[in-house]
Amino acid sequence: MFQDPIIVTNIMRVFAISAVAFVVAMAWTPILTRVLYKYKLGKQIREDANAPIYMSLHKNKAGTPTMGGLLIWVTVFGLAGFFWLAGFFNIDSFISKLNFLSRSQTWLPIGALVISGVIGAVDDLMNVKKIGPKGGGMRVRHRLLFYSAVAVGGAWWFFCKLEWDLIHIAGVGDFSLGMWYVPLFIFIIIATAFSVNETDGLDGLAGGILLSCFAAFGTIAFFQGKVELAMFCAAISGALLACLWFNIYPARFFMGDTGAMALGTTLGVVAMLTNSILVLPIVGFILVLESSSVIIQMASKKFRHKKIFLSTPIHHHFEAKGWPETKVTMRFWIISFVLAAIGLVVGLMG
Repeated sequence: MFQDPIIVTNIMRVFAISAVAFVVAMAWTPILTRVLYKYKLGKQIREDANAPIYMSLHKNKAGTPTMGGLLIWVTVFGLAGFFWLAGFFNIDSFISKLNFLSRSQTWLPIGALVISGVIGAVDDLMNVKKIGPKGGGMRVRHRLLFYSAVAVGGAWWFFCKLEWDLIHIAGVGDFSLGMWYVPLFIFIIIATAFSVNETDGLDGLAGGILLSCFAAFGTIAFFQGKVELAMFCAAISGALLACLWFNIYPARFFMGDTGAMALGTTLGVVAMLTNSILVLPIVGFILVLESSSVIIQMASKKFRHKKIFLSTPIHHHFEAKGWPETKVTMRFWIISFVLAAIGLVVGLMG
């Protein structure tokens, strides 16, 4: 297989774009960091009587710059534009091969990444400026409305433009859902976006988990012959690795909603593009665990009037039990890497 010169070239394209994204992101991180600190774009930790444990654990992080997610999506968007122009003008044969813009493969995920990133940046700025309920940014219903609009746009693109309404069950085959594909698509995008946002609560936690997720789906895309989509995932992975370099404990800056919501939305879109919707809960098991813990806690408090977890999302529960933040992060990373590998095997079965 790997003796085929076309396959070898495509492998080189995937690794090259990942390396370029990492180098570029690392190169302009000092500029971004200087801006974040200069304009005091620090995260506000809201005082909430319903979350005293969270407040006691994280009040010392107030003021740490947020919006670090700009490093990821701005880098990927910039590289997409640069290499498209290089290909358009045929500047150099190999540089032209690093173009990963494709109508059927990457237009939608790039659009989702950028639009969600902009919405998240506005939310982060509102938090910094103490605008919104208790100075914490957008209301949940407003965020849900904006990201639902992104999901609806993606569902329309899939169903009407790409004429796609199939889901794949590994080892069984494809099944057409017809119009039911649209609400399913919307649910997957919103659920993934908000699950990533819930996970982004410890230094480096969401970044490491997303790295394993995009690496797994990038590999699935490559084996499906979707080389440009694999390159897109590789570019995100490279930029994400650079962001993670500065986001691990103690974080130099936080990813913020402009990173977490954008990458969560994009991850959902990539899962749909690779027809791997049933692989997503395996690869992103920690994301499912985090959001499920919040839902279970809320339901228990409402109907049983008691808590199940000391604090949610569940990573705060383990913190409250005395686990150091770095131990929680590392153990969640390990679980994520293992399940990403399992999900990759399942995804390649079909």
